[in-house]
Amino acid sequence: MIAPLQDALTERGYDTLTDVQTACSNPDLEGKDLLVSAQTGSGKTVGFGLAIAPTLLGDAVHMGRAEAPVALVIAPTRELALQVKRELTWLYAKTGAWIASCVGGMDMREERRALSRGAHIVVGTPGRLRDHIERGSLQMDQLKAVVLDEADEMLDLGFREDLEFMLGEAPEDRRTLMFSATVSPMIAKLAKNFQNDAERISTVSGKEQHADITYQAVRVAQQDAEHGIINILRYHEAEKAIVFANTRAAVNRLTARFSNRGFAVVSLSGELSQNERTHALQAMRDGRARVCVATDVAARGIDLPKLELVIHADLPTNTEALLHRSGRTGRAGQKGISALVVTPKIAKKAERLLKWAKLKAEWVEAPSAEEIMRKDEERLLTDPVWTEETSDEQKEFSAKLLELHTPETIAAAYLKLYQSRKSAPEELADPNSRPERKERKERAPFGPSTWFSVSAGRKDRAEARWLLPLVCRAGDITKDSIGAIRVQEKETFVELAQPAVAGFLDKVGDGGELEEGMTIRKLDKAPDLERGGPRGPKPGGGKPFRGRDDSAPRGEYKGKPKRDFDDRKPKSDYKPRREDDKPREKPHVKKSGKAVWGGDAQAAEAEFRKPRERNDDAEKPASKGPRKEGGKPFVKSDRKPDGKPDGKRPGKPGGKPGDKPFSKGPGGKPGGKPFAKGPGGKPSGKPKGKPGAASSSKRLGPPRKGGDARPTRKK
Repeated sequence: MIAPLQDALTERGYDTLTDVQTACSNPDLEGKDLLVSAQTGSGKTVGFGLAIAPTLLGDAVHMGRAEAPVALVIAPTRELALQVKRELTWLYAKTGAWIASCVGGMDMREERRALSRGAHIVVGTPGRLRDHIERGSLQMDQLKAVVLDEADEMLDLGFREDLEFMLGEAPEDRRTLMFSATVSPMIAKLAKNFQNDAERISTVSGKEQHADITYQAVRVAQQDAEHGIINILRYHEAEKAIVFANTRAAVNRLTARFSNRGFAVVSLSGELSQNERTHALQAMRDGRARVCVATDVAARGIDLPKLELVIHADLPTNTEALLHRSGRTGRAGQKGISALVVTPKIAKKAERLLKWAKLKAEWVEAPSAEEIMRKDEERLLTDPVWTEETSDEQKEFSAKLLELHTPETIAAAYLKLYQSRKSAPEELADPNSRPERKERKERAPFGPSTWFSVSAGRKDRAEARWLLPLVCRAGDITKDSIGAIRVQEKETFVELAQPAVAGFLDKVGDGGELEEGMTIRKLDKAPDLERGGPRGPKPGGGKPFRGRDDSAPRGEYKGKPKRDFDDRKPKSDYKPRREDDKPREKPHVKKSGKAVWGGDAQAAEAEFRKPRERNDDAEKPASKGPRKEGGKPFVKSDRKPDGKPDGKRPGKPGGKPGDKPFSKGPGGKPGGKPFAKGPGGKPSGKPKGKPGAASSSKRLGPPRKGGDARPTRKK
């Protein structure tokens, strides 16, 4: 290993390397393309940093001035790209390497200036990197190594075209290193097209999935889902924790809830700008915030040191999301806890999700308030502050306290101050018990009553929900004094208990106004309500309902009575059809001409519409003229079937009234368009109209001399 990188690892506290780091730094793999599959949190960033170091440095230990980038690292998300930049910065700090980032959401002008000043390694997201390449601000001709981090995620996000473009722009003799959690067929195809005999490295086969993470399925009652999350945070008191939700609305709600309970919390979702997301992550790294509420946008690429707890407020949508969420903890050999909050409705779904992910989870109940208080006492008694040396000032102040108060009083005050800085735990219901249903109270009989009529009904959009408080306010009565409210078409009937009638009339009066334009009057008897029943009229005044027979047992339906076949009309009463009787046909109108088959069109249409009487003894009408074989006589007509002139010239579709008729050809038949006249008034043989216009007539033979060119037709 190169000395500057070895020193950086030692200062960072790396006593031993992980499996993927050891495999990537193998001297036998120098100069080769690599296809590496490793688990989330296995130290891939340091791994490919060690792998490309011999290619970038060679025998030197210090990099010279950067004329153009010599290494390009592509990551799927902004957070992952910035995380990779931070890791490579401390790893290559002693080599003098300059590292620049190009990610979406940041100022592109600053990135161009950083690239123009010179950078040895460029880290970025696919879209922004391609933009710099197309604008010419990122030079690719001196690249020695290209790294694709989380290649499977980039393909899932639709960056295949951008990746192929950038790999195509890079020199052919560069090294290509692909890192992915799984090697899918798309990854294998990409490696085959852009890698040369890549060495396959896998560090996931012989190891249990997320061995350093303890999975817990925490049962809570349906109404205590958010209370359970608060108790989990209080019980573990993790230095850093992430709570995952599926929607932005849930993130905002949980963030406000935790903030009100005294937690130092930040949020992370897609609606935030890149600057806001960067500040939120920095607050977690600095210790100013201890809880981060995030959507799945934060599941990949976030590496928060000393992250001990991951809580799934909402279940992930698939196993990949579960693994990547949980992979934020238990990284690089550290231990972590991944807790799924499970309500009774989603218990089966949680079981299937864990089974498909091949994970074993411990099913527990959410910590109770008593357990949290005992945990606080345990943490207080084992706090390192008891073993630390005290200064002279602290001893003097302790002596003053002992002079004023007894040791018991001082200890009790210290405990109160300690607990005041913590959020109070929640009292949780038993997750296995079903919520008790409130017994429905039977309403007592309403008793004697009097009906009133309000001058507003359905046509005035009257509704019982706003008439009830209106009547109560006007008559200074309570809703218990009002019985039924029946909204009719033009008025509404209101039932008042008899004891409240006198006070109501004194307050409003008979025919008094409830509000402007709406009056109420007392009725002498119960109104005739427009209510439909099993055999009553419909509200609209239609036929009676043909529903259940009141005399039949409940549930038995007597529908429409079956038809008695003996009541049918006997067959002998029907007149038999005449053997030679044929159905009439609508007259056929020829579209190409003005003639119809079967006489004048108007008369034929009238005859067709006229009802026919059956008279077998009547004689058939004689035909109006000679018939063609198999048809009706041919009659020329220039009228439509409805009897109105069409106003068009014969033979010309779309003509205008008043146009001249077509010139007739041989035999008196209509010809094409009239020819333009030449000198002397004779036709010139050229049809009128635009050049190249087609003529309906056919000319045979050369035109005659003198411009007389009569068209002839084939007979």
